[in-house]
Amino acid sequence: MSAPSEGRLPLRLKLVHGLGSIAYGVKDNGFSTFLLLFYNQVLGLEATLVSTALMLALVIDAFIDPLIGHLSDRTYTRFGRRLPWLYAAPIPLGFAWLLLWSPPAAADGHIFLYLVSTAVLVRALVSACEVPSVALVPELTRDYDERTGLMRFRYLFGWAGGLLMLFLAYGVFLRADAGHKVGQLNPDGYWEYGLFGGLLIALTVLLSAAGQHKRVAHWPATRPVPTSISHALDEIRESLSNRAFAIFVGAAGCAVISQGITFSISNYLYLYAWQFDQDAFSLYPVVLFLSVVVAFFLVSPLNRRWDKPHTAAYASVISVCLGVSPYLLRVAGLWPEAGTAASTWGIFVVFFLANAFGVTVSISASSMIADIVEDAELKTGRRTEGIFFAGNFFIQKCATGVGIFTSGLIISWAGLSTRTSPDLVSPLVVDRLTMAYIAIIAVFTTASAIIFVRFPIRRHDHEERVRQLGAGASSKGV
Repeated sequence: MSAPSEGRLPLRLKLVHGLGSIAYGVKDNGFSTFLLLFYNQVLGLEATLVSTALMLALVIDAFIDPLIGHLSDRTYTRFGRRLPWLYAAPIPLGFAWLLLWSPPAAADGHIFLYLVSTAVLVRALVSACEVPSVALVPELTRDYDERTGLMRFRYLFGWAGGLLMLFLAYGVFLRADAGHKVGQLNPDGYWEYGLFGGLLIALTVLLSAAGQHKRVAHWPATRPVPTSISHALDEIRESLSNRAFAIFVGAAGCAVISQGITFSISNYLYLYAWQFDQDAFSLYPVVLFLSVVVAFFLVSPLNRRWDKPHTAAYASVISVCLGVSPYLLRVAGLWPEAGTAASTWGIFVVFFLANAFGVTVSISASSMIADIVEDAELKTGRRTEGIFFAGNFFIQKCATGVGIFTSGLIISWAGLSTRTSPDLVSPLVVDRLTMAYIAIIAVFTTASAIIFVRFPIRRHDHEERVRQLGAGASSKGV
């Protein structure tokens, strides 16, 4: 297999590599933004049961992600370690995604079990696509900044995929009709949402794999020795017990829980607190995508100035301070009346800035994972990119699940009933909903920032490890 590059990568390679993350963006947007709403407000399953179903799916998934990462690291074919996964998984994932949004009539009496089983299937297949794809980052380059560059494109495309689905959901698939004054409560559009998303997932992963084929389709440098289940578990445990990774898990876990709460409860807040109309829902994805573009250009200069851990810490605090400010002003009676143009455009401006810093956190944090690979390689003698990114991926899914579960508890505690029209909700319910949301994400974001600054790998640490590994390889004649 070709050695990782030490210099700049071609723009074309960054683009096709990033293209594969559209699948994760589609999945993440659906799980975080619409899944709770669909199964709760449209299908009538209690919010706590929806949250519990997704948490059960995550418990089962706990045994899948690290295994996929380990198997990906040990795959030995003429197409390399990662490409076989990227060619095999996306089409089944597309079908599974459609099933999630179109439960058959026979599932009505067992909708809880149907949700658990389809969520497990989708999550497992997403892992089979995303883990091998993102594990290519440290294989493509050892450069501290180029890894951030690759992650910038992954997040740009990931958000583009998610926001495209959000835009189409609000503007095309989930339109209000005579029987449903609120488009998000119209069950007919969710099948189209699932079909389009499934096609988009399959196509983009396959195109990304094909675009990188020439660069990464080589026999791995060494053939893995036969192993046993116990030995595989020992390797996974040894890799994931790395000190830098443990610190990363604490910081990233808190950050993603906060993000998961924000995303999963966002439709409730937009409907019941800010009273967005259909035009506002259609425009909002555009605002969010523009904020991602700002983050795309913002993150590299900040990483060069502060390094990755401090960028993640500072940006997370800025993001949450901006994000909660409209809610605090609303409770204090200082925000324009909900539903007015002044209120809606004010939300757009504030959330545009908050999301730009929030995405900056995510890009910086994801790039930190790639730098752990060399730290572990020096200590274990193995490169286990798949295990580390699978561990990170699992933490993201668990934290997102905790966020969705917490949102379900908040919604139930606030007293918001199922199938409730926005104009029938008590202001007291909305106040309870917003204040609980503010308090919880403030706690998780503060914890995340404190832990991020303790991450032990800085630029000079990484560059010294790369030098040591290079010297070791040279002494062996590699």
